[in-house]
Amino acid sequence: MKLLITIIKPFKLDEVREGLSAIGVQGITVSEVKGFGRQKGHTELYRGAEYVVDFLPKVKLEIAIDDELVERAIETISSTARTGKFGDGKIFVLPLEHTVRIRTGETDIDAL
Repeated sequence: MKLLITIIKPFKLDEVREGLSAIGVQGITVSEVKGFGRQKGHTELYRGAEYVVDFLPKVKLEIAIDDELVERAIETISSTARTGKFGDGKIFVLPLEHTVRIRTGETDIDAL
């Protein structure tokens, strides 16, 4: 099992979710986050005053997934979240040692 942690632009969330559902991913945890990478923020004008926005709004997806689906999930996320501009996001793949479904006590793959 693997845990995919993905950071994407907020307006790409529905497209990514639909793509993942189509390949058999059954659950995703979504969080609204802020951050920056190579984008390094930007300046905005508000009521005549210019200010710097250092942290840009992003969406963080956490997906516990079977090893067999990892490559397809990465391809799906990459293709659906890509705009071709800075700030499209990142995908981190971490090993997932153990999973337990609280309601039933099922473990590992059965708990996904």
